[in-house]
Amino acid sequence: MVIGNNQKTSPEAANSDLPDLRAWGLLLAAWLVAISATLGALFIGEIMGQAPCVLCWFQRAFMFPLAVILTISCFVSDSSVWRYALPLAIIGWLVALYHGLLYGGVIPESIEPCGTGPSCSGSDMSILGWIPIPALSLAAFTAIIILLILVRKRSIA
Repeated sequence: MVIGNNQKTSPEAANSDLPDLRAWGLLLAAWLVAISATLGALFIGEIMGQAPCVLCWFQRAFMFPLAVILTISCFVSDSSVWRYALPLAIIGWLVALYHGLLYGGVIPESIEPCGTGPSCSGSDMSILGWIPIPALSLAAFTAIIILLILVRKRSIA
């Protein structure tokens, strides 16, 4: 096939765009997780009227920017987003892990997981009656980390 200035393209050259398309699909999946977690947190706080605990606020501080960053990276097809989104996701994951371990009683603390303010350890702060909010946050950060690592592998390959 001849294009423009007598440049020929081969099937191999046409397939070189596939890793970018795969990376974009992974970015889209990471964005869907981040935007779902963000909208879920806003729904719980603003619609259900449940104020977040201190540890939930810290997790929000790392999830909300991920939703914005991943939106922009999907829009401009920036597969190098893993360089600055992955550290945010990892720090958020560490906070979520700590929160989950406190919630589950694995880390012995003399204080409740959520401190003196609002508590997410009540039965009304679970989804489907048995999935605690801290576990959802940990799952969301885990999924985003895995997807960003896959984006990194696709963009380097």
